[in-house]
Amino acid sequence: MTSENSSATTAAPQVSDAGSAHTELWVQRTGTRRYTGKSSRGAEVLIGSQDVDGVFTPGELLKIALAACTGMSSDRPLARRLGDDYDATIRVSGDADRENEVYPHLREVLDVDLSELDPAAAERLLVVVERAIDSVCTVGRTLKAGTEVELVIESD
Repeated sequence: MTSENSSATTAAPQVSDAGSAHTELWVQRTGTRRYTGKSSRGAEVLIGSQDVDGVFTPGELLKIALAACTGMSSDRPLARRLGDDYDATIRVSGDADRENEVYPHLREVLDVDLSELDPAAAERLLVVVERAIDSVCTVGRTLKAGTEVELVIESD
């Protein structure tokens, strides 16, 4: 990840990710331990300490990204069998190990009503859903595999 040091810019910083056509992402400092996460597509999320109302902590965003990826990865098989208007909630939890500053265990619970299916059909659907999540949830796959993080610090 490359960062630029600029005081009050709202434009996307130049991120050197050679050859990629990905959405640019950055955080901009808005106060003491307060940031706004931004994307070149216009999305924003407020980030801060756990003691500040109305913001997500970075760890909470990590967990939400995992839950959202699980939901999006399971959406097609669930919608195909249950219909496009099915309800689902993915809860994610896991305490930080503050001595080592890691989340040693994250737990997801996918809550979806399968009561309209017979038990055998529900079991088959769950197998398909688990396979879909395991094969296409990039966030979950990255967390399970680990990833190399590169930090470049630039100054004026």
